[in-house]
Amino acid sequence: MNKKVLFVSYCILAFLGLSVSAQQQAIPLNDTTAVPLVSESPLFTNYNYIYKNRLDSIEKVVPMPYNEYVQKYIEVYSGRKDMMGRMLGLSDYYFPIFEKALKSLNIPDEIKYLPIIESSMNPYAVSRVGATGLWQFMFGTAKGYGLNMDNFVDERKDPIQASYAAAAYFRDAYEELGDWLLAIAAYNCGMGAVKRAVEKSNSNDFWEVRRFLPLETRNYVPAFIAAVYVMKCSDKHDIKSQRASYARITDTIQVNKFISIPTLAQVLNMNEEELCSLNPSYKKKIVNGTELSPKRVVLPKVSLADFTKVYELLNNDMDTDMNIVLAANEGKLVLKKKKAVQDQPAYFYHKVSPGQNLGLIADKYHVEVQDLKVWNKLNGTTIVPGQKLKVYHSQAEKNGLRAAKS
Repeated sequence: MNKKVLFVSYCILAFLGLSVSAQQQAIPLNDTTAVPLVSESPLFTNYNYIYKNRLDSIEKVVPMPYNEYVQKYIEVYSGRKDMMGRMLGLSDYYFPIFEKALKSLNIPDEIKYLPIIESSMNPYAVSRVGATGLWQFMFGTAKGYGLNMDNFVDERKDPIQASYAAAAYFRDAYEELGDWLLAIAAYNCGMGAVKRAVEKSNSNDFWEVRRFLPLETRNYVPAFIAAVYVMKCSDKHDIKSQRASYARITDTIQVNKFISIPTLAQVLNMNEEELCSLNPSYKKKIVNGTELSPKRVVLPKVSLADFTKVYELLNNDMDTDMNIVLAANEGKLVLKKKKAVQDQPAYFYHKVSPGQNLGLIADKYHVEVQDLKVWNKLNGTTIVPGQKLKVYHSQAEKNGLRAAKS
């Protein structure tokens, strides 16, 4: 009898294991859920004073306290030695780009660590809801912050352009919320969700607000703090930097003609994949430069002779369709609606009625107040009856930067 029970139990467990495996295989390979889930109430029986002292010693603007939630993610990330070793290697190339963009708007340097938990510093990363690039911008928010998406380019994948857009978002979020941890939370779930949580908690302290936030956001901030700690203290956890596969020292040129990246790689006698990795925003491996809108190309440090070859390439006309078509919303959640809305313009106008404010209008169209301000170039929140406000269709379908990512 006991053997039969054990055999049935084994079969059930085996079936469950196969089911889990099948579910895991069903997840798209390019989906990015970089923040692992941990227990909502982690036990804090082994308070680690070493972790606390190391965190306290890190020079920072963003407050990074040590607590049970942060410790759990320190354990997770310090255990992922291969992943964090790759992050250290990639940081040699990407961090100077992030730092320059953040510094331009006086955003704390620590924010440069966010792409580790956003995308594992992969410019090609795409989440299951369409958040794209190193900084994981949704389509509507990307447009609101000046990023361009068309049939040739997706600037969400451009490390430089997307970093300046992220810096602008954090400037606006901090001005709105007055706290860096809340601004980081807003980057994950949208400013509206954070402001509602602040009202419910009657506090501006993230750790008090935390319980009123979506599950992913509750984990997102501790994961960010842990990622900063592990990157700063990698040597204490036997994590070795893995050199990135592409060049750390680069040159940048502006081109005013259409050129082929594979042809450019051939001229420079370099690996095509490496050159594409340095220029990830070009969808068709074509740099669509024009006289009116020259485009940036990032190259490994090259010799004068190589520049001569590039110059010769730029003098040759490229045979390709040069018509530029603005991209529609590429978020996967709206694909079912694509047929119904494909003929709609990108945005519409709302006429302000007496008694309306930006908050009421944002709620009506399921967007953020900050989005309305960006789209309409408003410096404050004052609006008047009869005023027309621009509202983007794509953003009306998706609330906030990544509110529904989970």
